[in-house]
Order: sequence, then structure tokens, then C-alpha cells
Amino acid sequence: MDLSRRQTLALAGAGAVTSLVASAGGASAAGGGAGQEGGDPYEPLLARAAQQLTGGSFDPRDPDFAAALAALDAEASAWWRRIDTSAGRQALWADLSPASDPGMFGQSYPRLRTLAIAWATPGTSLTGQPAVRDGILDALRFLHTAGYNASRRETGNWWFWEIGAPRALMDVCVLLRADLPQEDRDAYVRTVAAFVPDPDHRTNAPALAETGANRADKAVIVALRGLLAGDPAALALARDGLSDVRGNGQNSLFQYVTSGDGFYEDGSFVQHSNVAYTGTYGSVLLGGAGRLMALLAGSDWAVTDPSVDVLYEAVERSFAPFLFDGLMMDAVRGRAVSREAARDHDDGASAVAHILQLAEAAPRAYADRWRAAAKGWILRNTSTPYRDLVPIPDLARAKALLADSSVRPADRLTGHFVLADMDRVVHRRPSWACALSLSSKRIAAYEAGNGENLHGWYTGDGMTYLYDGDDTDAFADAFWPTVDPYRLPGTTVDTRRRTDLGTGAGTGTFRPKNAVAGGAVLDARHGAAAMELIADGSTLRAKKVWFFLDNAVVALGAGITAGDGRTIETVVENRNLHAGGAPRLLVDGHRQPAEQGWSASLDDARWVHLEGTGGYVFPSGGPLRALREERTGTWRSVNTGADTGGSTTPVTRRYATLWFDHGSSPASASYSYVLLPGATAAATLAWSRSRPARVLANDATVQAVAAPRHGLLAAHFWAAGSVDGLASDGPGTVLVCHRDQGVSVAVADPGRTATVLTVRLPFPVRRVVSADDTVSVTPGRRPVLTVRVGGSRGHTHTALLR
Repeated sequence: MDLSRRQTLALAGAGAVTSLVASAGGASAAGGGAGQEGGDPYEPLLARAAQQLTGGSFDPRDPDFAAALAALDAEASAWWRRIDTSAGRQALWADLSPASDPGMFGQSYPRLRTLAIAWATPGTSLTGQPAVRDGILDALRFLHTAGYNASRRETGNWWFWEIGAPRALMDVCVLLRADLPQEDRDAYVRTVAAFVPDPDHRTNAPALAETGANRADKAVIVALRGLLAGDPAALALARDGLSDVRGNGQNSLFQYVTSGDGFYEDGSFVQHSNVAYTGTYGSVLLGGAGRLMALLAGSDWAVTDPSVDVLYEAVERSFAPFLFDGLMMDAVRGRAVSREAARDHDDGASAVAHILQLAEAAPRAYADRWRAAAKGWILRNTSTPYRDLVPIPDLARAKALLADSSVRPADRLTGHFVLADMDRVVHRRPSWACALSLSSKRIAAYEAGNGENLHGWYTGDGMTYLYDGDDTDAFADAFWPTVDPYRLPGTTVDTRRRTDLGTGAGTGTFRPKNAVAGGAVLDARHGAAAMELIADGSTLRAKKVWFFLDNAVVALGAGITAGDGRTIETVVENRNLHAGGAPRLLVDGHRQPAEQGWSASLDDARWVHLEGTGGYVFPSGGPLRALREERTGTWRSVNTGADTGGSTTPVTRRYATLWFDHGSSPASASYSYVLLPGATAAATLAWSRSRPARVLANDATVQAVAAPRHGLLAAHFWAAGSVDGLASDGPGTVLVCHRDQGVSVAVADPGRTATVLTVRLPFPVRRVVSADDTVSVTPGRRPVLTVRVGGSRGHTHTALLR
């Protein structure tokens, strides 16, 4: 463990790195190339790059490292046994034929990287084996001749040519550099230089500037080829690419953006112009930028951009709200939710690993908080341990962290987060969290393409993700291939049949026509969010609002109208009960059958309790339906991607579903329900009787609730109106908390249509304690707030009054 700790500390500096890099098969794995002792500035950095891949020195007898080694060995040995070395081969592996196809060579290089890592890492059956080394060198030559070389023109998916293949190829060259003939090295570097001349632009579309994760990936690639070629200009290109020096900073990764790709000051992260993508592309950006910063630290090409704090701030603003016990919430994973090999736990582990890597170069004030948070994430995730999800370098950092008694694990993050610039809302309590996935004419309802996310039709229509600390696998355990994609929790849908999305080449998004999506946050504790639903390919319209309280989420729907002659449904819950789950289901205290296929109409139900999940209260009753069902699907049915396609093996999971049946072509239908995550049956009954939160209005003008115990009054106005003495002269979200210590007010315009909102409060105010500079207050018996919401992009405006 002490050795791992030293290794971890060494990653932050250049001087000590080479002494810790493991030696496998002589100087090649150790990185002891020519010129290192003669002042060569590149070899120490290449040694560091190798260590970033292998993890450096560690004790292979340590059970955690032994398990990671065994996993690496098993994967690499399988590729080694199956590799085709025959003279007339068309591919290296039969399932990746022909090698001339970009999707095939694009997947072949990562397999060779796995082989090279196993060869260069001590403790595997392939470590230092001359036959393995020679086989990799031969395979590189074959792929260069048959598939990836500078004389070819890009076809198919650009990503394989400009990121996937060159990134893996450069990594292999780093690991085998001492045994790689100069002629081969030069040829591979020339190829990568042809397809990735700089990090700034898309090579097959030079007018398109690279942004976000793609820019970070390309910067790493350019840096590695610069080190391999001994080219200082390429290293400068890589470093400056992070800051977009050549583009005057327009696409710098170290800036807040107000539109398009990148980090927003409210914590949002957008990629592909309009997709909420913190959990995948955002994480890739964090990892790529962090790796390059660590790689070049202490050298002539070190990253010194004074705005790098933007990246540091993103850890807590952008990533922490979506990390729940180490998993990454699906609301920000885009089309990646359909990838069998990349569950929420996998992407979460990657994000945690990137954060710990970045901590090595970050100022201590940041790094200390991140390590405490990471320690909590790792320790709490016992169902899918972090150690089983990450490679050896990340495992080494984690073990050093866990062994450091000076770092106290942080508790779960709590609070309410409105990420207005990407239409996402997260409400976090000590034992649970709820994420809301919205969409608008600004932010896509879904992204699909290249065979991915085939059934993502309703994932941005108000899908509600409920995370419980006692069951962190609700969405990880084969949810996407088995859930009914027409009944996603929180959505109101037209039951028409849909065709698969994204079956062609390239990716695409769908943005609905509604303007309203988002809400306001009060005291970082309570919130309200609204979405106007304008359905795709249907006349369905609805006004949907969620109110987030300390222990409950109140969901209201109004104006639900359609004229297509099809049934309209609002889904309250569709809970994954896993393979054999049969938890007790109570309706108004009466136990319901546990048999699969059971269904019932519960029009008069006032409360429901699902064991292990929580309670549901129905203030207005309604056309409620319930179903237990066992569903079978395949990952292939939701993802047929060239390098991400799922298996055809059937998987079966059980579900408990609750929904409102609004009938065929409803006119101004409505619903109301309350989620009580983690509540017991007794607590659910008590809540339904005492009604600590009351629905005050639920119509097409205003939807509102009051929680007297908290002194809270919350409303979303779809037009000018009033409720319980609270009035607004136009559309907007308003929350007011009236307590002995004062009155706090939060106002937002999630539709971004107003310039000024005038809000009247229902109780007297004597003075203003504090207020945003966009808020003017006229105190009195019926105080008036004038809020300049124009240009604020849906963000919250606050005031504290007495």
C-alpha cells in the first residue's frame, strides 16, 4: 500500500515518474529509451505517458491488484489467442473484418492497446513476452497497410479516423517505443498527423471547429505524436489546443459558454450543440484535459492557462450533482444509456477516476474536497465496487486514497440544482435523489444515431429518475433493454407505435417546439420545474410541473389534450424489480397480488406503497392503473452500433408500473401525484391523511402547491394569474418561503420569453435584506417584486426580505 501511495504522488510530477515505471521486457516497458540521460526532454514524458497506461509499480500480490491483473490478463489473452497471423488474412480478428473498413480497424487498435498494456504490465501471462511484442508489431504493420494510412481518404464515421484509431495507435507506440523500428514509428506518426494535424478542426470538414470532449481527445493525440516524433511544435499545438489559442479562445475548454458546446456557469455541460452530456462527453473532456495536464506538468509545454479554474470548478458544479454513490445519472449520458458495456456505474467510475487524476495537479483547496467526495462515492458503492470497474492506474489512486486516514469521506451531496442551460434538474436528499430530464427548442429531447439509442423517444419528455441508496442498480440492471420504452417514469405519452431511431450513419437529435423547460431553486433546498409538452408527431399537448420538497416530489399535469384517437397515458412509476423481485405492493393498505401479469384499475386509490422503493400519494384519485410484468429484451434491440452494439442474449426483468389512463383523445385532462422516496407504508398513509403539501391549483393558468410546515408557497404561472394571494403578471416560476427569520423569494422565467416579471406577495414585508441586482422590491402590506428576467436564460433570481 505504501508503494501505491508513492506511485500516486509521483503522477503529479515529472522528476520521480521514471523510477516508478515497471520494467517488462527490458527498456521497452520501462520507457528507458535513448537520450533520456542526455537531456532528452521527451523520454521522461513518454515514460510518464506509459505509466498513465500501466499504473507504474504496484504489489501484484495485493488482492485488488491481483483481481485487476487477472481481468486484464483474461481480456488480453483472449485477443492474443484469437489473433490471425496468417499471410492471407483480411483482418486481425474474424469479427473485425475487413480491416480496411474504418469501423473494423477502428476497433482493432484498442484491442492491440489492451495487448500492449498487458505486455508492459508486470504480473500477466503476456508480460515481456517477445512473441507478444513481435505479434503486436506485425499487427500494427498489417493495419497500416490494409486500413489506416496517410494515403487513404476518410469514409464512414469520422471518429474512427480522427480519434478512435489514432488515440489507441499512439498509446501502443508509447508502450512499445523502444522496440518500434524508426521506420514504423515515422509511418504511424505521419498517418496520425494526416488525420489529426491539430486539435482545432475536424479534418474531414475543416470549417468545423472542434469543441469539448473531441478537442480534448485530439489534444492528447497530438501531444503523444509530438513526443514520439520529438516535435516541440506539435506539443505546443496540443497544449494550446486546450485553450484554443489559435482560435482566440473561442473554443477554449477553460471558459464558460453561453451557447453551444462546453461548460456553463450554472453547471450545465452541452456537446453536439444541444445535448445534455455531462456524464459521457463531459467526462471524456475532464479525462482528456486532465491527462494532458498531468502529462505535460513540469515540462516546457506545461498548461499554464490562468482560466484553468473553470475546469476545476466544473468538478463540483457540473459532475458532483449527477454522481450518486459513484454512479453517473442516466439523465446526462445521452445515447450512451443504450450501451451494454457502459452502464451508469461504469461511466460514474470513469468520472471519479478523472476527478482523482485531475486532483493531482489541482490546487489543494480543490483537491482536498474532491478526494473527500471521491472517498465517499467509492465507499458507499458496495453493490458495484469501484475496484471492479477501473484499470490498474485508477485503482492505484483509489487505494492510496482509501489508505489515507487524513481524508474523511464526504457525505452524500444534498440540495436542489437547476441546470437551466441544459434543461436538467436534480433534487438530492440524504438517502435519495431525483433527476428530471426535460427538453425544449434549445435542448434536445434525445440523441440517436450510428445504431445507438434506438428507443430513446421519450427520455427527454420529463423522465424522472429516482435513485435510492439501498438500490443503486435500478437503471443499471438491464433497464434499457427490458423497460417498456413507452412508459418511462414521469412522462405523458401518446401510445402510438414508433419506429426505431438512429438506424443510419451519423448522429442526430430531436428538439421539440416548446419554450418552457426548467424552473427555480429556493435556498438551495426547494425547487419547482415546469415543461410544456408539445409531442413529436402527435397533437398531444400538456403542461407539467414538479415541486421538490424535503421528503417528497409533487407532480402535477394539466391541459392534457390530444385529438388523434389514441390513448394518452402519464406514467407515475415503472420500477425495475430486477430478475426475481416480488416486493409487497399495498394500495390503501391492502396487499395486492404478487403474480406476474397482475393488473388492476385503481380509480379510487389514495396511496400506494412499493416495498423497497417508497410511497405514492394521489391527492385527486384518478384513472390510475397498476401492473406487474416480466419483460424480456436484448441489448441489441436498443443498440446496433459498430463498436457499441449489444448482445442478442435475452435478458428478463420484472417491473411494477403505475400510470394514469387519460383515455382516447382527452380534452384538458389532469393528474396529480406525490412521490415519497424511501417512505415506509405507515409514513405514506400518514402523508396521505395529513397532506403536509397541498395542491392549490392545477390548471392551464397556474399549478401550485403549499407546504405550510415549511412556510413554502410554490407556483408555476403559464399566464398572468394568482393563487392563494401570490400573483404574477406573466409566465414564470415563483417560490416563496415565509418563516420567522424572513421571507426568501426565487423567481425564474424558464420559457425565456419575458423581459420583466412583476410578482406580488401575499403577506407584508418591511425591508429588503438582500436581493440580486435584477430584483427591485417595493415593501408594504402587499409587496411587489419587479424582476428583470430578460437575458437571464432561465436562471433563478432571488431576494431575502423581512
